Amino acid sequence: MNTSRQLFEAAKKRIPGGVNSPVRAFRGVGGDPFFVKSAMGCRLTTVDDCELIDFVGTWGPAILGHAAEPVIRAVRETAGHGLSFGTPNPLEVEMAETICGMVPSVQKVRMVNSGTEATMSCIRLARGFTGRSKIIKFEGCYHGHVDSLLVKAGSGALTHGNPDSAGVPEALARLTVTLPFNDTEAIHAAFAANPGEIAAVIIEPVPANAGLYLPEPGFLESLRDICTREGAVLIFDEVMTGFRLAPGGAQEIYKITPDLTAMGKVIGGGLPVGAFGGRAEIMDHLSPDGPVYQAGTLSGNPIAMAAGLAQLREMERIGGWALLEKIGATFEAATREAIQGLPLTFQRIGSMFCLYFQEGPVRNLQEAMGSDRVRFGKFFHGCLEDGVYFAPSQFEAGFLCTAHSEGDIERSAEVVKKNLTRVF
Repeated sequence: MNTSRQLFEAAKKRIPGGVNSPVRAFRGVGGDPFFVKSAMGCRLTTVDDCELIDFVGTWGPAILGHAAEPVIRAVRETAGHGLSFGTPNPLEVEMAETICGMVPSVQKVRMVNSGTEATMSCIRLARGFTGRSKIIKFEGCYHGHVDSLLVKAGSGALTHGNPDSAGVPEALARLTVTLPFNDTEAIHAAFAANPGEIAAVIIEPVPANAGLYLPEPGFLESLRDICTREGAVLIFDEVMTGFRLAPGGAQEIYKITPDLTAMGKVIGGGLPVGAFGGRAEIMDHLSPDGPVYQAGTLSGNPIAMAAGLAQLREMERIGGWALLEKIGATFEAATREAIQGLPLTFQRIGSMFCLYFQEGPVRNLQEAMGSDRVRFGKFFHGCLEDGVYFAPSQFEAGFLCTAHSEGDIERSAEVVKKNLTRVF
């Protein structure tokens, strides 16, 4: 028995499912997960000394690759002064100024410890600001494990074939209206059916938890218009896309100004982090200034702030977003050549991508669910055996980083082509 297998068997005795986040259990692809002992650049090294080219990037934060020298240096230097203070620290002010400078829609921001906390806080704030109760979300968009948002969710919920969750009260679920992505008429109908009741619309502007599909022209614009007209708060969940697709996230690319934005991942440099921000008029409803309560002992943790700031500074220094677009285009060209003639759909924006095991296009959750998960599982394990690690689910996006070289991409394309030949 290899070391990963031994660790997994031990973990299952003490940790539900043997993992601390469901998708890590490999239920979407079968088999047992591997355990990692180190990571550097775009490579992982398992406890069994297998080296893997990584296209998961710790699910998004590792935009510079793993253990980037500026980030590690910042963490070491900051840790020497203490790990947590429970009081304000200068780095959280610098992070707030950096976020507001990079994301024009954010006039004020508050740090939290995860993307789930960020979206949960946005929902509470929107309800407190508007005095309304109902929320609109979109099928396949995952906004963390918040009770009112685990309705037709993506990410691990889809991977395990259960897009809702036990433990969510029916009364709370009734306050959430779920709509198909890219369906403008459904948005108008939902507002008409719930006059004066919609507090907020929350959306991943680029859904990345049911694979990866893109907003069609005019969809986000219509959403902005109707929220403005109806007095509802428009919330962009940019935990995945923020600071990755562009310095200002997807809202910069699509030129849409949301009222609130949930952020995370990249701004923590690999450490636990989240943030939410937006119009000062709304953010001023937060305690201690306003009546909407939100708090966190470790929010604005100096180590996480130092890591995130170092990562953002390095991205600016090296022209990281332009570099990632170049790497993404190279990866797309190599992948499209490898899948030519096969019933597959490759979709990409910047450094995020998904290979759907079906003919496309894929524009919403219903279409994404048509993918051949059995073939995907075989493909995944074949690539893993050949040293290339893609997300262990058909319904997760892949991530590129600045550490992926042309050689890494060429090698990975060879592995992709080899394993597609095996499954088709």
